[in-house]
Amino acid sequence: MSLTTPMLPAAGMKNGSFQSGRDGVHRRFPRLYSTERTTMILPIGPLINALAIAVGALAGMALGSRLPERVRTIVFQGLGLCILVTGMQMAFVTKSPVILIFSVLLGGVAGELLRLEERFMALGDRLKRLLKSGNPRFTEGLVNTTVLVCIGAMAIVGSFDEGLRGDRTVVFSKAVMDGFAALALASAYGLGVAFAAVPLLLYQGLLVIGAGFLKPWMSPALMNELTATGGVLILGIAFNLLNLTQIRLSNLLPSLLVVVVLALIFLPA
Repeated sequence: MSLTTPMLPAAGMKNGSFQSGRDGVHRRFPRLYSTERTTMILPIGPLINALAIAVGALAGMALGSRLPERVRTIVFQGLGLCILVTGMQMAFVTKSPVILIFSVLLGGVAGELLRLEERFMALGDRLKRLLKSGNPRFTEGLVNTTVLVCIGAMAIVGSFDEGLRGDRTVVFSKAVMDGFAALALASAYGLGVAFAAVPLLLYQGLLVIGAGFLKPWMSPALMNELTATGGVLILGIAFNLLNLTQIRLSNLLPSLLVVVVLALIFLPA
């Protein structure tokens, strides 16, 4: 009786098996295989955007100080109505109201537990004392303007366009819009609006630098829900401006993180 050596798998079989496994991983986790450019570039767009906010705010302060109280009141109310329409348009892009609702509720609970509103107000008041500003609406202007200029699809899409392709068209268009918004807000809120340029610069600058990593994860479905959740927060700004109620907007900011997590889990890539 002869002894036979067990046959080992051929190299081609091993390679084929490996390739099949790799293809399976590629299909299961397509975001891990991105061919987008990941070269880091200087975030020029966010710098221009921040400068536009600061210049617009300074112009608004100069203009607002020359306006009678009744004119400033109608400007405040008109701006509130315009922001209300903007927030509604953004909120209505949702395709999954359940995710939107849970994002806002869970984010709001997290913000209350973390006391974000109190922390932001304390930080704003400290900055106000440092600048020796007597404006009672300084911190409110800082928080509301920051939420308004940082939330929305243009901030994300524009930053990704700059970070991946060097295209600053969207972010420059946003800079013009934010400059005029800062002008209108500063005529009512004062100096606090100008300092919203700092968190915007940090936020959009990080998006530009990290665009190569973040872009593959930001599916159209996720972007819709992120925009809609941001729209709900912008509605809160409008309600505050119109004195319909007083919403603690800073405590709702975690909603923007919650919606990303829920969308990644429950929505298709």
